[in-house]
Amino acid sequence: MPTEAMVPIGRRHAIWVMAVGALTLIPGLGRAQEPFHLAYTVERGSGSGPTRINGRVVNEGTFEASDVYVTAEAIDPSGKVLGRGIVFVSPSIPPRGIVPFSISVPAAPTATSFRVRVSSYRQGIGQQQAG
Repeated sequence: MPTEAMVPIGRRHAIWVMAVGALTLIPGLGRAQEPFHLAYTVERGSGSGPTRINGRVVNEGTFEASDVYVTAEAIDPSGKVLGRGIVFVSPSIPPRGIVPFSISVPAAPTATSFRVRVSSYRQGIGQQQAG
């Protein structure tokens, strides 16, 4: 038969287990729903000059996104990354907010395409997201 001293310990343990379980689920949910839309233009540099990518990030999520970074990569015909640039976009983007960005990617004359994505952010309760 449990004593009174054992009951509070059991309750604390159950609350701790539920809290850890909830925090474990949150990052997985955040990664599954990347809440951003990106629009951008590519301005290739002349000769050996860098390529400039100018665009905007739209937070289509229902939570504020914090510490947002965007990465751009120059890609060759075989899919190899030839150059990469990263930029800090904003300390905070509210839901439905739009923020401009500009990234410089090192010269890659044989690049046939560019991949641009939000590479890191925090959302809602501060869970770090990386993509």
